[in-house]
Amino acid sequence: MINFRRSAAVLIGLLATTALTGPVPAAAYEEPVAEPPRVELVLDVSGSMRAADIDGRSRISVAQQAFNEVVDALPEETQLGIRVLGATYRGKDKKVGCQDTQQIVPVGPVDRAQAKEAVATLRPTGFTPVGLALRSAAQDLGTGSTTRRIVLITDGEDTCAPPDPCEVARELAAQGTSLVVDTLGLAPDEKVRRQLLCIASATGGTYTAAQSAEELTGRIKQLIERAADTHTRAPTVVGGTNACDSAPLLAPGVYAAREAFSEHRYYRVPVRPGQELRASVSMALDRPVNRDYGVLLRATAADGRELVRGTDAGSGRADVLSAGLRWSATADDEDAAETDQTPAPVIEPTTVCLVVSNSFAPRPGTAATPGMPVELTIDVVTAAPAPDGPDLGRGWVLLALLTVAGLLTGLLAGLLTRWWVATWREN
Repeated sequence: MINFRRSAAVLIGLLATTALTGPVPAAAYEEPVAEPPRVELVLDVSGSMRAADIDGRSRISVAQQAFNEVVDALPEETQLGIRVLGATYRGKDKKVGCQDTQQIVPVGPVDRAQAKEAVATLRPTGFTPVGLALRSAAQDLGTGSTTRRIVLITDGEDTCAPPDPCEVARELAAQGTSLVVDTLGLAPDEKVRRQLLCIASATGGTYTAAQSAEELTGRIKQLIERAADTHTRAPTVVGGTNACDSAPLLAPGVYAAREAFSEHRYYRVPVRPGQELRASVSMALDRPVNRDYGVLLRATAADGRELVRGTDAGSGRADVLSAGLRWSATADDEDAAETDQTPAPVIEPTTVCLVVSNSFAPRPGTAATPGMPVELTIDVVTAAPAPDGPDLGRGWVLLALLTVAGLLTGLLAGLLTRWWVATWREN
């Protein structure tokens, strides 16, 4: 009987708390994920890797040394795979050579001796089907709730397009498979740099130029460690609405969504007094769009009043646009007092509306559905007090202060000039 009364009291308390605080926001991460980090290294073994221009050694030998050191230092929990391209076909038939990509180590717990032996036997041979290798590597890694990484090491641009590797990267990003491609360039070539940068940007990855064995080894190790530290869970899929009142209520976390061309989507975030909202949005260009486009992130109050905004725009080949904002109730009240001269009650919202807008327009023949991929990151932290700046006054007070300062400056300049002229004449 005593246990029953206690349970009833707890239940009544929970119901009362819910009634007072309102609905609980949707959490981005609700259950822990035990999946291990999964990474696949994709190595270019095309004929150009024979060039001996890295510390007097061939590019392939430097890559093989880096792979051996990375395998030795690999964390036990990381599942690693290795795929190569241009490693077996020695002929001149481009149609055949552009299908030359194989997985030599399957993704999983690594047998270090087997992995080293497989890499040691590689010899630069054929073409450079980067796009096909990326698509195959994504299949090797499979699906899951964790973000997976591809690390592409190459010294040249794709010689087999189509498929164009940049378009393949956009295709993978559009699938919402939580796949990141990091690229490492072994040749100081501008075309290669642009292509690798495009691949990385489309998937939220990074590009690095490696000009020595130490740089290559260190960077690969860093990327593998990052696979365990970042995005251990995939973003939660959420759908925005066309009005604030019906928008989903979100807790801090990372969310994935879709947004149609030139659309506005609303989301809600509860912010309590003394807290600061930090939000960012990234939108990927996974299909051809017209030039001159942008993404806008706004925070508005419940009455529609804009609190703060962040924006980003592009006019060419930008694959990802990102915008962010920060807002706290204290900062908003001060701004409202300075800008609004008419007496009006200050509305202090407990729920902030986030509005994600875009100005993308599809090119002729481009599919309008599904919408463009969007990633929304939300955090609510304790508000940090802004440092107080010097207050010089405003209106007539500021004008008088500036006038006095100008007169004093002119008087001082005149005295110094007279002294300098008098001294110059005497000498």
